[in-house]
Amino acid sequence: MGFQDRGYLRADRSTFLPDWTGVATLVVANVAVFVACMLAGDGVRLLDWLALWSDVPREPWRAYGLLTYGFGHQPLGPREPFPWHLVGNMLTLWFFGRAVEDMLGRAEFLRFYFVALVVAGLAWLASVNLVPHGGGPVPLIGASGAVTAVMAAFIWHHPHTTVLIWGVLPVPAWALGLLYVFWDVQGAAAGTSPVAHVAHLAGAAFGLAYAWRGWDLGDLTALPRRLSTAIRGRRMRVVRPDDAVAGPDDDASLQQAVDRILEKISRSGASSLSGAEQETLARASRRLKDRQRAP
Repeated sequence: MGFQDRGYLRADRSTFLPDWTGVATLVVANVAVFVACMLAGDGVRLLDWLALWSDVPREPWRAYGLLTYGFGHQPLGPREPFPWHLVGNMLTLWFFGRAVEDMLGRAEFLRFYFVALVVAGLAWLASVNLVPHGGGPVPLIGASGAVTAVMAAFIWHHPHTTVLIWGVLPVPAWALGLLYVFWDVQGAAAGTSPVAHVAHLAGAAFGLAYAWRGWDLGDLTALPRRLSTAIRGRRMRVVRPDDAVAGPDDDASLQQAVDRILEKISRSGASSLSGAEQETLARASRRLKDRQRAP
């Protein structure tokens, strides 16, 4: 299933900042956090709080880092006189993310982005905890995992679009994707690079799977409401021995109720029935069977 086949391929109907995209929100947020970290200085170490630390399995209260790490980037310093880490991620997000957001809509795009952050972070946690490494806990920062997922989703849908490497070398999008994968696989196998190659690969895998399978992450946000509705519809009720329960008892009223329920099933499906409606159908069925058994 392609992006064009999905039910949420439509203009975002949100009335809140209708022209303010999710990509712009993420770029501004990342830049703002970068500036805040620079102003805070080493004394506050805001970046340490944002990071995802490798010892989260032993300190689960720090699991918030699965989201916050994506907003922290390498600060300026002797080894980083220019914010290449931040600029590289934000430019990639800007170039590829706008097309993906146009296909998904703002809300679904943001859901996709944050789930990709979590998936990439979990993959990195698994890699650093399963493969022994010397020293103490190590941090992960940067939006690269989620940005790679965005780029992978774009490449899946626009594999032959020409992109410019370093703004100069034109290559098809699929070739750029292969270069990224090759670089990350090589880096992950070497195990000596400070770059979180495993997070990149996990983000790319999630982005490709999302585009290939046509997932809709909005279904996940609706799950609590659906469970609540199902629970309310199946609350325990008292049943008298003579099988009389609240609801229509005479034949005419019962038949009218059954007709309404059957119409609802044809319109919304059997899963839309409440517990009372299911019980009404059951009573009608039992009454019909009793009549058929009667001499």
